[in-house]
Amino acid sequence: MKNKDTLRNPDGIDGMESPQESKNIKNACLRLLTRRDHSRKEIQDKLAVKGYDRSQVSSVVDELAQQSWQDDTRYAESYARVRSQKGFGPVRIAYELRQQGISQDTVDKIVQATTEDWMAVLERVYTKKYPESVERDGSERARRIRFLLQRGFSSTMINILFK
Repeated sequence: MKNKDTLRNPDGIDGMESPQESKNIKNACLRLLTRRDHSRKEIQDKLAVKGYDRSQVSSVVDELAQQSWQDDTRYAESYARVRSQKGFGPVRIAYELRQQGISQDTVDKIVQATTEDWMAVLERVYTKKYPESVERDGSERARRIRFLLQRGFSSTMINILFK
């Protein structure tokens, strides 16, 4: 972010990070993290929109991660737990976590650990949306399958539910 707090080197080239700029970035990060956990990518994107330099933000986030203020694994666990409670399936949760910059290994572990019984979540979502279990015709069944696929359940899980 170029402002009056940014120092210039003697050649007049920007790029030197002032202590005040670093403090501003740290304060902005802490404001975000005190409300809820954020992924590293989320913090970088939010602060980039505000005009902060990504490399400066990255170094501040590294420092905050060492102090356990920011943790992608903790964020992913919390996010997956909340989304599964809202009735979203493992496929969609994994996709959303990858979009937020969480590594594939972490996503796989979190989705496995979040809910041991995804079928119970699937049944709860299905019975809430369709309390009457009678399907009138093939198009009704297809509509119900599309709904469950959009919620993030695999076709294998859906087929088991309908058997």
